[in-house]
Parts: sequence; structure tokens; C-alpha cells
Amino acid sequence: MHVTLTDHARCLFGDEYRATPPCAGEHDETYFIEELTFADADAILAMLRELCPYLVDGHLPVRIRNLAYRLVLLQRPDEPELMREAARSLFSHGPDWDDIAAALERRADALDTAA
Repeated sequence: MHVTLTDHARCLFGDEYRATPPCAGEHDETYFIEELTFADADAILAMLRELCPYLVDGHLPVRIRNLAYRLVLLQRPDEPELMREAARSLFSHGPDWDDIAAALERRADALDTAA
């Protein structure tokens, strides 16, 4: 069994920076998605920052990154720097999400202005 969300992601998708430890656990993406869905923001951010420390690197599939940032922003809706980080990730993975990334940047700017 995986101890953390990061451990589970590392076993399932690999790690660009560290060897994947031997594991006898199940590697089912469906179960991982369920674990990600109900993880707290700190666990999700730890996974993203450990497996993708430079935002555009790592072996996490883009769909997993997008979902992870979406879940974190739902839990922390008023953090401008987190919105900008999510926007940078969206911008770096293709034009399909540029409008969403731009909206996140505008929301972050509005929160900064209101503070």
C-alpha cells in the first residue's frame, strides 16, 4: 500500500528525478484518481512539487496535473499565487486551456488588487 499520494503517483507514473521504489501494491489509475479526488490540498501540492518541481517536467500526465490543480483551487480558492502557478501549468501544456489560464490570472490579479 502507498503511504502518500506522492508515493502512489510515483509508482503509477514514474519519477523523472528519483527511481521508482519497488512496490507490491496495485497500480490502478482509477484508484489513484479516487485518492487524488479526496486528497487535501497539502497532499496534492506535495505531489505536484515533488514530481514536477519545474512545472513543465516530470512524468505526471497532463490530465492528472490539470485535475490536481483544479482540486487544489477548489480547496484554496483565494490564493493568487496558486492560481498563477496553475495558469502557468495550463499555458505550458498547449493552447486548449489558454482561456482558462488567462481567467485564472485575471482572478489572481483581482484578488491582489482587493487585498
